[in-house]
Amino acid sequence: MAKVYVGPAGVPMGLKGKRSTLDGIKYVKDIGLNAMEVEFVRGVRMSITDAENAGKLAREIGVRLSIHAPYFINLCSDKDSTVEASIKRLMESLERGEAMGATVVVFHPAYYGKLGPEGCYNAVRESVMRVIELMGKEGISHVKLGLEVMARRSQFGGLEETFKLVKEINNPQVVAVVDWGHIYARNGGSIDYKAILNMWREYFGNQPMHTHFTAVKYRRGEWVDEHEPIDTNNPPFEPLAQELAKEDLDITIICESPLLEQDALKMRDMLLKYGNTMA
Repeated sequence: MAKVYVGPAGVPMGLKGKRSTLDGIKYVKDIGLNAMEVEFVRGVRMSITDAENAGKLAREIGVRLSIHAPYFINLCSDKDSTVEASIKRLMESLERGEAMGATVVVFHPAYYGKLGPEGCYNAVRESVMRVIELMGKEGISHVKLGLEVMARRSQFGGLEETFKLVKEINNPQVVAVVDWGHIYARNGGSIDYKAILNMWREYFGNQPMHTHFTAVKYRRGEWVDEHEPIDTNNPPFEPLAQELAKEDLDITIICESPLLEQDALKMRDMLLKYGNTMA
């Protein structure tokens, strides 16, 4: 059975009032979840002190924190200024992740653009190596840099492509982040959970997994990365809960459904139904 951490991407919707990160962490714990991803997707607007305070609270009450870096990152841009700005945003996110004791900073690496898949692969690798060097200089030693598996075929981040690059970089502070909905969309509306878990074992052994889950939308003849409630079953969550029950695995599942904590609670209940345990 898997040991699971489950929670929402961002401050829960049910929280009223000022909706601060601190209040969100407390709320997550109060409703019976044990993870929360702090969203910097529109920009890094949290001070180091606030990050430290969030981390202190999370450790005290047992909530695992992670961060999603800004969307405005493209390590394969033909503009040097865009790549430099992307690395700067990553470092700002990593500094706060280190301060709060987050497990991972998740980011969308790139679009293939003019470089194509092979050229983009090399460019992402080069930029990630630069970030690793900067992390060392800044004393960032706990939080990991997470390359997310992406939904669109125009984006760097196919499953095998991402796993291969992370394995090749071979640094404990660089990890792959599995987004189950993205894989479903990129595969044209199909997913084999068991095969993906086996592939994870092949590449990374018993390394903990950080993952995202949401259903996605079918629009204009294709599956697109538009988030839907999990009850739409695209992809279905229950088969994943069943497969995880067969695994000795530490896994975080961040709910990116529009219903956030409501769907996170549904996922928790399904995971527990099949014998998985909350950490």
